[in-house]
Amino acid sequence: MSATPENTATAASDADLLAQTVIAVRVAGSALRERFGEVVRHQSREELMLALAANDDTALAILRPRLTALRPDAGWVEDELDGGALPPGEWWVVDPAEGNVNHLHALPDWAVTATLVRENRPVLAVVHLPLTGETYTALAGAGAHLDGRPLHVSRTEDLGLSIVATSQARPDEDEKVVRRVGASITAMLFDALVVRTSVPATLHLANVAAGRTDVFWQFAGARADLLPGALLVTEAGGRISDAQGRPWTPQSESFLAAAPGVHSEAVTTLTR
Repeated sequence: MSATPENTATAASDADLLAQTVIAVRVAGSALRERFGEVVRHQSREELMLALAANDDTALAILRPRLTALRPDAGWVEDELDGGALPPGEWWVVDPAEGNVNHLHALPDWAVTATLVRENRPVLAVVHLPLTGETYTALAGAGAHLDGRPLHVSRTEDLGLSIVATSQARPDEDEKVVRRVGASITAMLFDALVVRTSVPATLHLANVAAGRTDVFWQFAGARADLLPGALLVTEAGGRISDAQGRPWTPQSESFLAAAPGVHSEAVTTLTR
């Protein structure tokens, strides 16, 4: 089907918007990198939460005005742990310090992410890793890239040869979800080659998009830690569903991203 002038203009506009979003996210990442380096120990949960909020505020002070200027009419998701469907229209879904707790513990696995959602579909996403300088991008219908190089999911067709990964959705997860996570890890330990468990989810999904990891799954979850990675994986040729193989939406109670050749095996393992 040939593109209409209106669709072509929208695509061009979104491509330019993606480029501008990359700049904003990189600037925010630089600010967080300046705060990184030493392990920060805390004597209470309250102290920890204040330190996490300070990192978030540092990045948001850069991201919010810049992204709002790019799309003045777009809504803004305040809580990166929030889930479910968004109201109609455009929304910025931002995680200013994805893997924030890793940052505070001087671990390298953290990022800054920004996703523009239009009518509950992610249309562009940026995931920037300040310590390495890597920037993952995805534009709906135009592919996923790492620093401009196209990304492709793996061609693995055997779960027994696959590296798989999972992540916890939040620190105080419901007991039922925690037990379900534990059972799924046990099942994957029997069926997969290697099982990785760590946060944040977005970096696992970037690895699936890049073909380094074959499967990622998570029970429950928030929009901010799944939407950018979901777009990356989809645009890199991967399959997205819930753990039962049904279409995934932000209201789903589980999430699965996989290379096409092992998706059905992963569903079988997770539903056994």
